[in-house]
Amino acid sequence: MRSGNLPPTTTNHPIRSPKRSCGSTLHLTQVRKLARASVTIALCGIKFFFEQTLQCHWTLLRLMRPPRQSKLPVVLSREEVRRILQLVRIPVYRVCLITIYSCGLRLLEGAQLQVADVDSARMFLHIHGKASKDRYVPLPTATLALLRDHWRSHRSPHWLFPAPTRHGLTYSIAHDAGPITRSSLQSAFRRALLHSGIHKKAHVHTLRHSYATHLLEASVNLRLIQEYLGHSSPKTTAIYTHLTQEVTQAARDPINR
Repeated sequence: MRSGNLPPTTTNHPIRSPKRSCGSTLHLTQVRKLARASVTIALCGIKFFFEQTLQCHWTLLRLMRPPRQSKLPVVLSREEVRRILQLVRIPVYRVCLITIYSCGLRLLEGAQLQVADVDSARMFLHIHGKASKDRYVPLPTATLALLRDHWRSHRSPHWLFPAPTRHGLTYSIAHDAGPITRSSLQSAFRRALLHSGIHKKAHVHTLRHSYATHLLEASVNLRLIQEYLGHSSPKTTAIYTHLTQEVTQAARDPINR
């Protein structure tokens, strides 16, 4: 390859053609239905391959962007949350999912909770969030009691939700097998959702959306909810104002009048 010169703008080579990159992006969005963030990561990999490895600076690659999405998140009602969580059979997953919902946590924030993160004197959980942004979230009394009962069943010195192995829980704690995994927690939730008969496209993160929506319906200040969720911008939290029945009803009455 000639250094310092741009390659020709048209080529039939299957690897060096940017049209194939366009086709790959369309396949990810329209066939595999991947989210914008996942498509962006794939596109960055394609751009790196062309520009850094092959030294081909295609203008088309700089113009390609996955479309922005403005979808509202799925939210479960309080009764739906209760029905699903009651169907989680394995205690470690059930208690973890209850904690995720009652404290508004992300999946890994809940799965990787440590014993030292529980501040029972102040009734807070110390959460180690994304991008090393720590925060404190209120710990409900019932959730604290549930965590204490669950911890007595394994007494791990580090993890609130240690991962059981095929050799048994005692073995995994003695050898520090770590906390439960993302995939195992997701599988437990999916099985419970399937048996619940609820047809919403919910997943573990839906519990976090439901937590925020239910707090807003209970008239909790939006600024507080932003702090509890660890959102850096109030615009991110404001999406939940579109999901609450109470807020919708409050606007419907004057509209009808």
